[in-house]
Amino acid sequence: MSNSRRGLLAAGLAAAVVGSMGVVWTLNADADELPAPETPAAVTASADPAGDADAAAPSADVTQPAEVAQPADVTSPAAVEPAADPVPVPAARGVDAPVPPRLLPWGQRPSKLKRAWAGATSKEVAAADADAAPADTSGSLEPVPEYAPKGRSSRSGILKRARTTVVPPAPPVAGAAAALDDVFFHYSVGTQIGDTDGSWANLTIAKPYLASGDFHTLTEIAVQSADGRQIVEVGWTVDRGVNGDSDPHLFVYYWKDRVPSCYNACGFTMYSSSVKPGDTLPVGATKRFGIQHFDGVWWIAYDSEWIGYFPDSLWNGTYTRAGLTQWFGEVAASTNQPCTDMGNSLPAGDISAARIGSISMTNGPLPLAAVRATSPYYSVQSLTDRTFRFGGSGAC
Repeated sequence: MSNSRRGLLAAGLAAAVVGSMGVVWTLNADADELPAPETPAAVTASADPAGDADAAAPSADVTQPAEVAQPADVTSPAAVEPAADPVPVPAARGVDAPVPPRLLPWGQRPSKLKRAWAGATSKEVAAADADAAPADTSGSLEPVPEYAPKGRSSRSGILKRARTTVVPPAPPVAGAAAALDDVFFHYSVGTQIGDTDGSWANLTIAKPYLASGDFHTLTEIAVQSADGRQIVEVGWTVDRGVNGDSDPHLFVYYWKDRVPSCYNACGFTMYSSSVKPGDTLPVGATKRFGIQHFDGVWWIAYDSEWIGYFPDSLWNGTYTRAGLTQWFGEVAASTNQPCTDMGNSLPAGDISAARIGSISMTNGPLPLAAVRATSPYYSVQSLTDRTFRFGGSGAC
């Protein structure tokens, strides 16, 4: 394991849910891998890689990296335990293993993604026009379980405050004497009610500033049961405690009965032989992320591949179709007036702000995302039924 990993963060979380907010808000084995350049090029991502277009442009073939110029009360929390022990499983291709859909959620056949060299930074991944890079040089395809705070929102309320023993970016204090610290969650969210087999969207991948002492800033898709108790999530996160650096990384997560699990490995079975949760993503790019229920599991898709799945057995076969879908930015901070950026740091009213676009429901209703920000320090602005901008630089 590389020095980018900081070990397991065994978080003791205690959740407090703010009351009802209403319904208006809330691989393939032959993947190309690029050699590490002798002198990696420094790059600076554009603030608006997608312009005003909803769709993400397909990646071009790569040979060598390019050089580029540079607010509510909460009740007393109750202690909760992780939903499951970590289950890192090698790529599953056995006779009885689930088989993904022939097409990705956005209708394309799976194809080889382009991988930068192991240990590449998000700027180097972007400069190489690659889709991802292994975060370490171990060559392992087993995702690493990481325990850290995670927010959620639903029709009945939002998780706005929790308690944790995690002290970012260091591991938590072990033993009974571990102190509990507050975690404050802030969201800019789009929500839609309706039965569906899943959802996909184009997400702007950015490298927002994460203030010292804060936990994470992320963008994601969350597919949930109608009551918000069962959840599958995919997206990217900047989290020094989980990832060991300030770059955006792919993550997956699930909840059972509103009880959190862990990042990247709890309950998750790998399918891809080239990319895994925790890998570094290209800053400034716009990529497709998706979740789809098929063949008894919840499949996770990124860019051009199926990554892996959460099996129905995690919910005892009771969660096989979603009733609520959300797409959002989330900041987990140590204060209710955070200095951490959301999205690409720009407010939603800026035409160059991060966006969630081309929202689609798989075997469900036509997209109609209702948007809302839950914090005065971040904003959200609807552009169409399928696209919105969001973000901000916090209270500082």
